[in-house]
Amino acid sequence: MPEMRMKRMALVNSSSVTEFILVGLSERSELQLTLFLLFLGIYVSTVVGNLGLITLIAMNSSLHTPMYFFLFNLSFIDFCYSCVFTPQMLIDFISENIISYVGCMTQLFFFCFFVNSECYVLVSMAYDRFVAICHPLLYTVTMSPQVCSLMMLGSYMIGFAGAMAHTGSMLRLSFCDSNIVHHYLCEVLPLLQLSCTSTYINELVFFIVVGGVITISSISIFTSYALILSSILCIPSTEGRSKAFSTCGSHVVVVALFFGSGAFTYLTTSFPGSKDQGKFASVFYTNVVPMLNPLIYSLRNKDVKLALRKTLKTVLF
Repeated sequence: MPEMRMKRMALVNSSSVTEFILVGLSERSELQLTLFLLFLGIYVSTVVGNLGLITLIAMNSSLHTPMYFFLFNLSFIDFCYSCVFTPQMLIDFISENIISYVGCMTQLFFFCFFVNSECYVLVSMAYDRFVAICHPLLYTVTMSPQVCSLMMLGSYMIGFAGAMAHTGSMLRLSFCDSNIVHHYLCEVLPLLQLSCTSTYINELVFFIVVGGVITISSISIFTSYALILSSILCIPSTEGRSKAFSTCGSHVVVVALFFGSGAFTYLTTSFPGSKDQGKFASVFYTNVVPMLNPLIYSLRNKDVKLALRKTLKTVLF
């Protein structure tokens, strides 16, 4: 396999790159079957879990509330997000993973689009919990269907703008020295390392877009939960505090997993010689977190459990 890659690279060195070779997680042949089965299991669990939660929310009128509307969109994004790169990743475990230039740019666009959109969906969910706990009497008016729809539209539009910025700046680059991407997907930083033209604009775009998304999302979520915590501590009864904590516990876990693993990935890639470490760290937020989200919301949520029992009774009996 390495010989084939070197030959193919030699063919494109004299002209512009028309396709890329994704190295994948590991080039060790003895690990390929094990990794294929592991990530196939993760992918199937992600698809089944998120589609199951989407179907459950759609079928049960008791879940037609702002909180579950946002959860519906989160599951939709996680489902699409996994489908963007996981099938291509699985191919790499059983054969040489070649992706066309157009295919690579398309994968990059949708990867950026869904990641950016998910950040702002998580912000919307934090705001929803803030209004529900801190201003319960105004909840119905504040979180009306129109407001919720606008918040989701805004999340997708910001995600689209960020994806266009990354992809547009990437399209202006020339790739003529190498076509081997040391990653399992077409990500911004691994692609920039292959360019034979200046990447200053791309690095600036990356800093502004990623920095902006992380800063705005983090500050918004942190502020919401600081105010939520302040309100919860003012509740006199232990039962009331426990109920308030339980309504936002699942979201706190999801936020911590997504932002924590994402931050760790980009911090590790900032150090010299840490390509592989960053690549392995990115598996957590690209593959594991979308699989865990439906489980976290199902296992920690009484409404979802009741809706699931009701749906199963309707379908089976």
